[in-house]
This record gives sequence, structure tokens and C-alpha cells, in this order.
Amino acid sequence: MQTETRTLLTVITEANLEPTLLRTLTTEGLRGYTITDARGRGDHGERNASWSESGNIRLEAICSREQAERLLAHLQSRYYSDYAMIAFLQPVEIVRPEKF
Repeated sequence: MQTETRTLLTVITEANLEPTLLRTLTTEGLRGYTITDARGRGDHGERNASWSESGNIRLEAICSREQAERLLAHLQSRYYSDYAMIAFLQPVEIVRPEKF
């Protein structure tokens, strides 16, 4: 099986940022993403998603390393100081590279 390496960008943040983040992803030229509700506990307390406005989302996008780093730098400079947000990058092996 042939695979290629891409980067998985994962962002866990406040649900109210979803529309803004989706505009940013589109501007950066990402072709797709997945968003799910997220629950957990961290520095900002427990987030259980029982009330949608106070819930968290987990956004995942597979893209080139350069795109992921550019997007992550934007998120850090624009949102980290004012919102509950964490993000991380992971290398992933993909099939069907034309999808990304």
C-alpha cells in the first residue's frame, strides 16, 4: 500500500469560535475538516458540553506541515490569550493524497 505523510492539526477550543475558525480554514486553503463536540477538564475548569454555548469543540484537519504551522501560528497569536484553546500537530500516513 502506498502512503504519504501529512500533518494532523487538532484544535480543542470553545464552541463559540467555530464559525470564525471555519472561515480561517477556508482562507488558508484547507480542503476539509472534522468537528466534534468535546468534553473534559483543564486549566479553565470542566467543560461538559451540556450547554452548547459553554461547550468545546475538537477540530481536526489533515494538511501539509507548512499549512498546519501557518494556521497554528495564527491561532496562537490571535486566540490563545483570550480563549480556552489548545492545539497540537501529529504526522499521519494517508492514502488517497488527492483528498488533502
